[in-house]
Amino acid sequence: MTPTGFLRITAASTPTSVANPRANRQAIENALQGFSDSDVVVFGELCLSGYTCGELFTQATLLDACRKELVELAGRIDRFQLVVVGLPWIYQSKLLNCAAVLSDGRILGLVPKQHLPNYQEFYEGRWFHSGVGLSEVLSVPELRLSEVPLGTDLLFCCGKVVVGVEICEDLWVPLPPSSHQAIAGANILLNLSASNETIGKATYRQRLVATQSGRCNAAYAYASSGPTESTTDLVFGGHCLIAENGSILAESKRVGTGLDIRAAAKEDGIASYATVDIDVDRLEHDRIVTGTMHQKNISTSSFRYVPFALEKSTRRLLRWVDPHPFVPKDNSALEERCNEVFEIQIAGLAKRVEQLPSTTPLVVGVSGGLDSTLATIVAVKMFDALGWNHRRLVGMTMPGFGTSQKTKSNAIRLMQLLGMSSETVDIRSSCLQIFQNLQHAPFGIRCENKSVEDLQRELEQLPHHQRNDLIFENVQARMRTLHLMSRGFVIGTGDLSESALGWCTYNADHMSMYNVNCSVPKTLVRFLVRHVATHHFKGEIQKVLLNIVDTPISPELLPLTKEKEIQQDTESSVGPYELHDFFLYHFIRTGASSEKILELALHTVFDNPYTETELKSWMSVFLKRFFQSQYKRSCVPDGPKVGTVSLSPRGDWRMPSDADPGSWL
Repeated sequence: MTPTGFLRITAASTPTSVANPRANRQAIENALQGFSDSDVVVFGELCLSGYTCGELFTQATLLDACRKELVELAGRIDRFQLVVVGLPWIYQSKLLNCAAVLSDGRILGLVPKQHLPNYQEFYEGRWFHSGVGLSEVLSVPELRLSEVPLGTDLLFCCGKVVVGVEICEDLWVPLPPSSHQAIAGANILLNLSASNETIGKATYRQRLVATQSGRCNAAYAYASSGPTESTTDLVFGGHCLIAENGSILAESKRVGTGLDIRAAAKEDGIASYATVDIDVDRLEHDRIVTGTMHQKNISTSSFRYVPFALEKSTRRLLRWVDPHPFVPKDNSALEERCNEVFEIQIAGLAKRVEQLPSTTPLVVGVSGGLDSTLATIVAVKMFDALGWNHRRLVGMTMPGFGTSQKTKSNAIRLMQLLGMSSETVDIRSSCLQIFQNLQHAPFGIRCENKSVEDLQRELEQLPHHQRNDLIFENVQARMRTLHLMSRGFVIGTGDLSESALGWCTYNADHMSMYNVNCSVPKTLVRFLVRHVATHHFKGEIQKVLLNIVDTPISPELLPLTKEKEIQQDTESSVGPYELHDFFLYHFIRTGASSEKILELALHTVFDNPYTETELKSWMSVFLKRFFQSQYKRSCVPDGPKVGTVSLSPRGDWRMPSDADPGSWL
């Protein structure tokens, strides 16, 4: 296990020599040599004997050989690694289908199967007894052990890692044992299985494993027998799966998806396997957050906790880390995500505005940028859904000292094409009056007896290094909000990423009557606008929308250059949004530490390459701005939550405005 909380799990299917425990034990040992860097390894159901032994399960020769080979295997595991294998075990003249949990030369415990399938192709009830209710301590003279726990009440613990074990059918019943184990603290669930392949079964199996991991806020590793089991009536596919909190992270090939049958049959080979690093700290975070995990109506006091040890080691991360966690990498999934987000925004706004008098104009500031464009098309589509005339929607574009011709013309053209009421209000004269009233000299330029044109010309001659004046920016931002608020019911445009960074002017673009973009991250906004352009519009409107998508992100509050070009590139000021959205997701959604976020960032591949120094620098910017800007998030307008990360002070994120980021920095 790594110092940053990653546990490496392998689910493996080994070649099976039916009814030959010695050969099967050797196959398991051979496999373990290839999994030496895994912390936990789970093999298939009855892998020491073979699942398909039939009446041979009643033969003492087979049962004694399984017990002998288990002792031999346990003695060979002389390192801090948890290994789980399956075998038949006799207890009080009852034959049990058991999972043996091994570590550091010892048998830590035996967990019997509780639910025995005895229908269709399965016939386990003929040979085995259910282990329901068993809670015993056995003597194993061969290992000179007088106390080996046997029972369905066993959990295996190493720090934050708590392992629960169930066997095949246990997962398929309405109330799986793993659910009770999870409530008792198990966050790593293992399943030794012998699941035959039939048409469509694998898909259901995937969903079952993923769903159980999500329901239990846990990792779930599933290892099934392979095609070297007897094929008299059934073929076992060797399907191995590992899921974490609802998502399949690793999956092996199986019969039906190109499993190499020849390789699967080699005695020194591995039929199939899946290996991945599980984020134990994230599971712990989710369990802390999800209070309903801790069910008071289910007793957990009856579980016995067996300790084991794992080595701490630093190694390269073995899992895919999404560089853009808010944006699905698959095109079909991205389209589905965009449709869902867009419709949630429309539904939220529709409910809110239906409560207003029919004469109330709805107002949106249209700058020609991404955020305002998304809010505008959400409003237009909401009007269509309610059957309202677009003229009730008032679009206001308010050019200031930093507005470019491109964004202004895109804004005006978009409003015209959408059939909205359109107003253009030049805020420069109003802002000049305020500068004069405040006796403020923007960038050192005195404003007395100056016209708007004079000030504009002088501003455009400023050297680049002098283009910083917060009062100059705030006055323009608040003037725009003044015009919007005075006109009607204001639809907000600010997005989740801006809220996280505090990249908004307090009581200006920070405020509205309802903000449809409040939980949409910046990295998703661009895809949303492009999606809507290509799927909901055609012709000239589509061209304008795609032109906006290609425009650099900027609030356009600082002066243009003398060449009339935008100088205020947001990402040059606060950093790349792909990084800030990455930091935001792992900080809020997974509760990751700064060290862990950096490790994840170094492991993934972003659109642009970043050095470790750059990642540390921008993460420091993110943390400082996030903490410093909480006071802005403490009073924000209503708006719909669309994803798992939200910063609403009424819902997901309550934080003191004066919290200290020192521990994170």
